[in-house]
Amino acid sequence: MHLAILTQYYPPEIGAPQARLASLAESLVRRGHRVTVVTAMPNYPSGAVQHGYGGLVRREHRNGVRIIRSWLVPTRRSAMIPRLACYLSFAASSAVAGAALLEPSDYLMVESPPLFLGPTALLLARLKHARLIFNVSDLWPESAVRLGVVRSGSVGHRASAALEAACYRHSWLVTGQTRDIVDDIHDRFPSVCTYHLSNGADCERFGPERSHPAARKLIHFEGRCSALYAGLHGLAQGLDQLLDAASAMPDDSGLEFVLMGDGPLRERLVRRAQIEEIPHIHFLEPRPHADMPAMLAAADILLVPLHQALTNAVPSKLYEALATGRPVVLIASGQAAHIVRDGEAGIVVPHNDRAALAAALLRLAGDPGLRARLGANGRRIAMEQFDRSRIADGFLAVLQAGLARRVHVHD
Repeated sequence: MHLAILTQYYPPEIGAPQARLASLAESLVRRGHRVTVVTAMPNYPSGAVQHGYGGLVRREHRNGVRIIRSWLVPTRRSAMIPRLACYLSFAASSAVAGAALLEPSDYLMVESPPLFLGPTALLLARLKHARLIFNVSDLWPESAVRLGVVRSGSVGHRASAALEAACYRHSWLVTGQTRDIVDDIHDRFPSVCTYHLSNGADCERFGPERSHPAARKLIHFEGRCSALYAGLHGLAQGLDQLLDAASAMPDDSGLEFVLMGDGPLRERLVRRAQIEEIPHIHFLEPRPHADMPAMLAAADILLVPLHQALTNAVPSKLYEALATGRPVVLIASGQAAHIVRDGEAGIVVPHNDRAALAAALLRLAGDPGLRARLGANGRRIAMEQFDRSRIADGFLAVLQAGLARRVHVHD
């Protein structure tokens, strides 16, 4: 089988979709299949093309996966016009590069967002005689409206909704990263074939035993309890909530906040912490994804926040936190909250409730036994429900059944 993947984000970039898609691609290659990825010159989240890349088109191999990279206008700004230029430039260049260099494939899987890749995917699927799989990791334009990026009922909103509908209706299969996403699409488009392609974690790479002294030295300060957030510093993460909680902590809390990563809001968050003189909070530069198992395992508590508007999302970092065997403090609702509550893997806190967040952190900081119990529960449910190897096997079975029967495969 030959699977093509169209995505704006792929390693050596670090981030959630990069790690998830690379894991899926490499899993299929290990099982004897061909995978070709059409992606952008690596530039995320710094907003600058990485050293050694550039030009209009570049071809390479990573861990058995063939990669076609094309030009884009990089940016790290969160303003509308720079972001549109980034998305649209890659949508155009990947259409040209894919048309010229991508071989015929059995399936073409496109990652959304950005939704603007939909027309490119429709074009390439037709040119390469591939069945289109539209993978939805976040509902757009719905999430854009909830985040205040797009005004409900505006011309942009209506155009995006029309594009979303066209992409779903012309796909052989629409996959959703969460049950909430799949249910939402099925309710609005009942004739569309859907499948829950859950995110997950590599439970062999992530685990409590991965901690080592160098990692602990980096995120621990004076022997205090370390609460770590590692990931993108963007609008969807709602990281101001962590600064709010840090500012409410008593001096004798014994707790340190560590925010590791980069993104469009990082500089503003750092300035806020400095201006308000928020104590016991540290900002660290991003680390390669290969370092993440050790960094997460070195923490005492793992922080997984979301902006209050994103009710359908399950942060990918939640799965790695669970696999690491550390207690989670989750600021989210929907499926993410159910995972943590039902599995007794951490504490779920309401959005923008500084007092509740501070209380949850103080409780965990003062009770090592509770941290150990919640962490062990998280490790167990990660291995049972969210191991990426099992998820890849299930998805591969769907693809192979589709080729064998030449019909739609329902979840």
